[in-house]
Amino acid sequence: MEQGIYKPRTYRHWIESKDLTAFNVTVRETDLYIRATTNLQRKARRLVLKYRRQLEQYIKQDPAFLTSLEPLPTPKNAPDIVKQMIEATQQAGVGPMAAVAGAIAEYVGNELLAFSPEIIIENGGDIYLKLLKKRVVGIFAGKSPLTGKIGIEIDARDTPLGVCTSSGTVSHSLSFGKADAAIAIASSATLADAAATAIGNRVKQAGDIASAIEFSKSINDLKGAVIIIDDNMGVWGEVKLCETSV
Repeated sequence: MEQGIYKPRTYRHWIESKDLTAFNVTVRETDLYIRATTNLQRKARRLVLKYRRQLEQYIKQDPAFLTSLEPLPTPKNAPDIVKQMIEATQQAGVGPMAAVAGAIAEYVGNELLAFSPEIIIENGGDIYLKLLKKRVVGIFAGKSPLTGKIGIEIDARDTPLGVCTSSGTVSHSLSFGKADAAIAIASSATLADAAATAIGNRVKQAGDIASAIEFSKSINDLKGAVIIIDDNMGVWGEVKLCETSV
């Protein structure tokens, strides 16, 4: 499952949402920061336990699901969250657990919509959003001078949406690249998480940004991507960048 970040998660507040109620749900490696119209902490915790249980039980049946760095075939009998993680990582060309943070955020978020019309869930840099109005997601790219200077504007009509980030210099998750931030945007946070990992793996230096952007275009259903390394940035797709002052 997700590993912990041993740094203050100041970037968690980089979505302007003072009109929403914020709360945390932590279950072992899973650490969600959630914003909704009311405090749904107890419901969210039950959902986290539900989906973690499904994943943990499936891993007992198929240990390769936990360890494989390559895509696995889609199983005939498995929980929906497992199938979606496998299918998303097939599209991106990475192992199933590359999508776990986005998947938990997405599945928990989808169920919480029955109790709140607006939901924002951050899980280790991977974000699920269902909005009622336009909001800006600030970009955290470690020591890059672009950190805190730019954000991604999200229109409510484009949600639900996943905005997921992989980093070779900041992230707690496994990355074979050196990008300060590789951000993928998709209707599915599960796919966005898998894609962010795959894109980030391809960026070892600034000269790799162009080819990584081309790769991102090959991932079906991906809406857009942003890659940052130092003061260099590449952008593709349905991405509305704006200046921020976080």
